[in-house]
Amino acid sequence: MATAQRDEIRQRQPVRWGRNLLALAVLAIVVAAGFSWSRMREDARARAAYAAQADCLCRFGSGRSADSCAADPGVTRRWVRLGVDDAAHAVTASVPTLASQTARWSPENGCMLDPW
Repeated sequence: MATAQRDEIRQRQPVRWGRNLLALAVLAIVVAAGFSWSRMREDARARAAYAAQADCLCRFGSGRSADSCAADPGVTRRWVRLGVDDAAHAVTASVPTLASQTARWSPENGCMLDPW
């Protein structure tokens, strides 16, 4: 009888190890995703701020058209969407689901980013 119980315990042991390793792997992935999500949000906020500032200066500071501003070298708009409010002299740049930033033009101060 004791031998049968020991055999049963030995057979269940690998299942527990496999389940525990799987749980540990899932936990490690969740933690890594949490750290990278924070970094991705910071990077997206910086990209949105830069794009809003650059487009605001181009459109309202220089008085150029949207097509002319889009052709500027060095201004990366990858993953960034721009929205322009001509009446308020404002440009809003956003990286979907991560960050958004608005720059507003005034003749006294130029293009100023809204506070974070």
